[in-house]
Amino acid sequence: MKKKQKNKKILDKKTKAKILPFFIILFLILSFFSFPYLYSEKENIGLNQLVLEINENKVDKLVIIDRQVRVLFKDKTEANVIKETDIGLSQSLLNLGVSPEMLKKIGIEFQDDGKINQWLIPLLITALPSLFIIFLFWSIFKQAKEGTMKTFDFTQAKARLFGAKTKEKEKISFGSVGGLEGAKKELREIIDFLKTPKKFFQIGAKIPRGVLLVGPPGCGKTLLARAVASEADVPFFSISGSEFIELFVGVGASRVRSLFSQAKKVGRAIIFIDEIDSIGRTRGLGYGGGHEEREQTLNQILSEMDGFERKSGVIIMAATNRPETLDPALLRPGRFDRRIVLDMPDIKDRKKILEIHCLEKPLASNVDIKEVAERTPGFSGADLENLVNEAAIFAARQNKTKIFQEDFLESIEKVLLGPERESHLLSKKEKRITAFHEAGHALVSAFTPNSEQVRKISIVARGMAAGYTLKMPKEEKRIKSKSEFLAELSILFGGYIAEKLKFGEVTTGASNDLKKASFLAGRLVKKYGMSALGPISFGERPDFSFLPGESTETVNYSEGTALKIDEEIASILKQAQVTAEKILIEQKGLLEKLANVLIEKETIEKQEFEEIITKS
Repeated sequence: MKKKQKNKKILDKKTKAKILPFFIILFLILSFFSFPYLYSEKENIGLNQLVLEINENKVDKLVIIDRQVRVLFKDKTEANVIKETDIGLSQSLLNLGVSPEMLKKIGIEFQDDGKINQWLIPLLITALPSLFIIFLFWSIFKQAKEGTMKTFDFTQAKARLFGAKTKEKEKISFGSVGGLEGAKKELREIIDFLKTPKKFFQIGAKIPRGVLLVGPPGCGKTLLARAVASEADVPFFSISGSEFIELFVGVGASRVRSLFSQAKKVGRAIIFIDEIDSIGRTRGLGYGGGHEEREQTLNQILSEMDGFERKSGVIIMAATNRPETLDPALLRPGRFDRRIVLDMPDIKDRKKILEIHCLEKPLASNVDIKEVAERTPGFSGADLENLVNEAAIFAARQNKTKIFQEDFLESIEKVLLGPERESHLLSKKEKRITAFHEAGHALVSAFTPNSEQVRKISIVARGMAAGYTLKMPKEEKRIKSKSEFLAELSILFGGYIAEKLKFGEVTTGASNDLKKASFLAGRLVKKYGMSALGPISFGERPDFSFLPGESTETVNYSEGTALKIDEEIASILKQAQVTAEKILIEQKGLLEKLANVLIEKETIEKQEFEEIITKS
C-alpha cells in the first residue's frame, strides 16, 4: 500500500511538471492559427473588377465560402469578393461579360463558411488561461491540505496488521512452529479466551491482559505470537518498540494511544510489541530527566493497560530477550500477568524445525535430518532456517538439482565458523603447528572423562580460525557439573600444551583458548560457587551501564577476598593445564600420528578419528 502511494506521489509530481509547458505550447498554437482569421486584412474588389482580372488571365482559383469569395491570383496575392445571393457565381460572371473559355481555366472550390472559428478560437484563447490559473490554485490548496494531514498522521501508530480480514498470503499456525510445546500449551489458553470468552466470564475468571514472551534471539517469539493470532482468527497488530520513539517529545505517547484505539475498534485483537525493552527499561536512572521521550511512552503504555476493561477482547503480547531490564511496573499483576519462557530447541525440536524448513525443498535420498539435528546443539530456530537455506545455496552453486547430506554438513560449519578461506594458505610450518594444536584438543577430549565427543578435526581455515575441532555433546543437557567444566578447561589447554611439547614454545594460535579458559574459571569461582572459597556469589552486575559499550560491577567483597579469588582462578587453570599435559605426554606417539594424518588429509571425521585411537 505504501509503495502504491509513493508511486502515485511521484506520478503526480511528474504530471504537474508537464502541465505548465503543455498549456503554454497549446496557447501559442491556438494564437498562431487564430490570428490569420481574426486580424488578416485582404483587398475587397467588386464583381466587375473580378471579370476584368479573369479575362486578363490573372486569376488562378476561386474559393467560395457562403457569400464570400476568396480570389487567389497567379502572383500569389489574394482578394475578397461578395457574390450575389439570387444567382450562382458562374452565371453572374457570365452575365457581366466574362469569357467562357477563361472561366473554364479557373479552379472553383467550395468550403464551409467557418463561422465556428469566429467564436470558438477567441473563446479558447480567453478560457484556457483562466482554466490554467484555476487548476494551479487548486493544486496549491490540495498540496497544503495533504501537508496538514501528514502532520496529523505523524502521531499515528504505524502498526502492521496481520491475521483476520487481511490479505495475508501466508497463514502461520502452531503447525508452522516447530517445538516450543510448553509455550504452545500456555498460549492455547489465550486462544481459547479469544474464541470463547463467555465461558471464562461466566465462572468469574479474569483473563491476563498481557503476555510476555522471553527467550534468546531467534527462538521464535514473533513467529509464535503471529501463530496465536492466526489460530484465534483475530487481527494482529505488530509494531516494534523502537517505532514509538521519535525526536519530538510526546509523539511516542500519542502513537501508543493511537495503537490501542485501533485495537479497541476491531474488538477482539492482539497487540504485539516486539523488543519491548527498547521502551520498557527501568525508569528513574537519571538519563534525560522525567520528561524523557522513552519514559513518557512507557508511562502511556502503563496507563493504557490499566484502562482496559476486563471484558475487553484485546490482549497485549510482547517479546524481549532482556527481561531483567524491564521496569517492575510492566511486570506486576494486571499488566504482563504471564511470562512465557522460550528455550533453545532440543534435538527433537531441532528435528521438527528442520523438517518444516525442508518441506518445499528437494532432498536427496541420503539426507538424514536426525544427524543434522544432532550436529546442531545450541542452534536457534533462526539458525536452523539459515542452515537449510545455506545448504540449498551450496547445492545450487554446485549445479545440483537436489540437496545432499554433505551440503547440510558443510552448511553447519559455515554457520558455526564462517566460510572456508581459500585465499588463506598456511605455510608448511604454520600447517604443522596448527595440526599439532588441533590434535592436542582432540586427544585431550578423547581421554578426559565427562567430555564431549569429537565430530571433526580440520586445519582448513574458516572465519578467524586457522583450524578447528568440532565437539558435540552425547546428550542434551540443561545443567553442567563441576567435573564437566574442568574437563572443558583441560580441552581448551590441549592445543597450548601440544604446541609447547612439540615445538618448545607456544604461538598466538592459543590466545582465544586461553581467553575462554580464563573467563570460564572466573565463572566457576565468582558465579557458580565451584571453588575452595565455598558457595558464594561474588559481584553483582547491574542492568545498565554509564558509558556506551561498558558495564559496571558492584563489588560485594574486600580486597583480601579479591586476592583469594585471583589465586583460586589461577589454581583451577593450573589444574586444567596439568591434566592436559599428563594426557598428551602419555599419548605422545598418538599425537604425532594424528597430526601427521591431519597434515596429509587436512580433515578427519569422527569415524576415522575413533579408528586411529582404537588401533593405537
